[in-house]
Amino acid sequence: MLKKEYDILVVGGGAAGFFAAINTVEMNPNLSVAVLERSTKLLAKVKISGGGRCNVTHGEFDPMELINHYPRGKRELLGPFHRFMTGDVVSWFEERGVQLKIESDGRMFPVSDDSQTIIDCFLEEAKRLGITILKKQSVHSFHSEEDTWRIQTSTDSFTSKKVLVATGSNTRMWNLLEKAGHTIVPPVPSLFTFNIKDSRIKDLPGVAREAVVNILDDKGRIVLENQGPLLITHWGMSGPAILKLSAWGTRILASLNYHFTIQVNWLKDQDFENVIVDLKSKRKTDGRKSVIKHAEYKLPKRLWQSLVTAAGISPNNNWGDLTKTQFQNLAEQLTRGRFEVNGKSTFKEEFVTAGGVELSEIDFKTFESKLHPNLYLAGEVLNIDAITGGFNFQSAWTGAYLAAKALSDI
Repeated sequence: MLKKEYDILVVGGGAAGFFAAINTVEMNPNLSVAVLERSTKLLAKVKISGGGRCNVTHGEFDPMELINHYPRGKRELLGPFHRFMTGDVVSWFEERGVQLKIESDGRMFPVSDDSQTIIDCFLEEAKRLGITILKKQSVHSFHSEEDTWRIQTSTDSFTSKKVLVATGSNTRMWNLLEKAGHTIVPPVPSLFTFNIKDSRIKDLPGVAREAVVNILDDKGRIVLENQGPLLITHWGMSGPAILKLSAWGTRILASLNYHFTIQVNWLKDQDFENVIVDLKSKRKTDGRKSVIKHAEYKLPKRLWQSLVTAAGISPNNNWGDLTKTQFQNLAEQLTRGRFEVNGKSTFKEEFVTAGGVELSEIDFKTFESKLHPNLYLAGEVLNIDAITGGFNFQSAWTGAYLAAKALSDI
């Protein structure tokens, strides 16, 4: 017979839900804990994250630096990160036989390079600790009756003393939380790539370059800027430089219906004026040298040839042949080329939503609701999101762990 009464109910069988449930019972083995998952799949996002390797966290160990990767939640997460952050996560997994490694870009993965390692760890810990896992339990309603929470699912009714909601960007739970009085910041996509159809990049998918990218307003003024690796794709532009801009500018870009202009400096730390001087000097040093055949500034050859062509320079032109206008056009393409963005593309493994429960309604010492005692929230159900690189998982681990401390105190 299915048990219906528990000390703790965790709604959501994802990363934050499992981490909270496991740590709650570790801290207080006397508690009965159940995880309610709406689907038949547990830890689905963990499975596909990081291309199937699970980007567990990021190798940033200073809370003051770590918060700078969160477009939403930066101020609120500083205190929590001082209590539980990257180093604690690494130790937590190592104590359970899962070794993590840091890659050159700071991302941290299990040494196995397999997300199943993380999933198996969670499932084994849950089994060892006697945590009940209930699938196909889509929550239809929940409310408190004096000191008891009652949750009605698609098939059953459960009660508990405390509840943790860790349902990610599940709109049904956001609606239920809104009915319970919480303010929901409307969700919009965060991490996404830019769709660009432009002859300069049409035949260059796979070309990557460190660049500075600016989002411009309708008057050509810089609204947002970011520097990092830029990847040309079949549909436009991606890579950290683009994904970070999408995260920080998510509300702005949504208001523009994802139609806007970007400016790209392919030379990163060099400006138009300096490049003009540098290019013109080649009249004397390389006057008889073909412009298009020899890439400058260590640019990928295909990219250089495309930008040279866009500047109106023919394959027959040598440096000594160029006019003032051609030098200016080339410097323009290299340091402030403009591209029109017409839409976005998102990917399930990197999909992140900006939006969720208003952060002012949460006590970030415990992740408890300020509106409802004994109701806790962690993970993407809150209006917290980060750039790509393991930061979203880190905020989920931190919130779940601190909530577990409060949940275990019965």
